[in-house]
Amino acid sequence: QCQLNGVWRNDQDSLMEISVLRDNGDFQGQYLTRVTLAGGCAQISPLRGAQQQLGEEGWPTFAFTVRWDKFSNATTAFVGQCFVDAGGKETLSTTWLLREAVGSLEEDWKATR
Repeated sequence: QCQLNGVWRNDQDSLMEISVLRDNGDFQGQYLTRVTLAGGCAQISPLRGAQQQLGEEGWPTFAFTVRWDKFSNATTAFVGQCFVDAGGKETLSTTWLLREAVGSLEEDWKATR
């Protein structure tokens, strides 16, 4: 079975560390992004999420949010599933949405990536 706790690296060379995984599926950690809206250096931001609890078999689904408040007025939500291949390698497959703050309802069209 796939274990979410630990350090993960994505295709953009950003790191995610899940340091606390509770018995009820809640988890927290930090996200070190190499990709920023402002184009600055890498920043660490807090993350919180939940994993769907399964029995001994199956691949868990999960969701988490990252607050970029230290360097950006945006929040990202990730949702995905954890898999283990035949060689034992764990992989997280995710989809994400980033919401950036805008100044008016008329600008809402450009706020989500």
